[in-house]
Amino acid sequence: MPKYQRFEDLPAWQEAARLYNHVLDLLEKPRVPLSPACRSQLDRAALSVSTRIAEEFDRGGTGERLSFLTAAHAAADEVMSIIAVLLTRPGLAPFADELQRIRSIAESCARQISGWIYTVKNPANLDRRPATTAPTPTLREAPSKAPDMRQPSARPAKPLATAVQPH
Repeated sequence: MPKYQRFEDLPAWQEAARLYNHVLDLLEKPRVPLSPACRSQLDRAALSVSTRIAEEFDRGGTGERLSFLTAAHAAADEVMSIIAVLLTRPGLAPFADELQRIRSIAESCARQISGWIYTVKNPANLDRRPATTAPTPTLREAPSKAPDMRQPSARPAKPLATAVQPH
């Protein structure tokens, strides 16, 4: 496996950057009928894919790596979900091709990240995997091989602060 010097060299980061650029191309069009909240959510989710991959780059521990990769995968899933909803809107029919292209790139990101998660979790299997041109199954396609990785963090949640009762 090649050793990358910068996160920008990672194929998964490059695909995530391509995703964000396509989202920006859509959002910068003047007549795309999206609410400000939808624009913001789509923008943040698409950007999150590449930023989580970049954050993972220099992490040493497996748990921390998996946490960032899981967050990147979840962000790609979020983009796909937003696009699926937008494709049902009649007012967005003129932008269907662009929306489909964004969804396709988000799916590509999710597949690459799923493969990366697999290799982080199963480093001993790297030499035994058969050479194939078939895509690595996504987490949705291979639930028996990988747990649901759409949790925001592998760390336990912090306890909620309790209200102070007056005396």
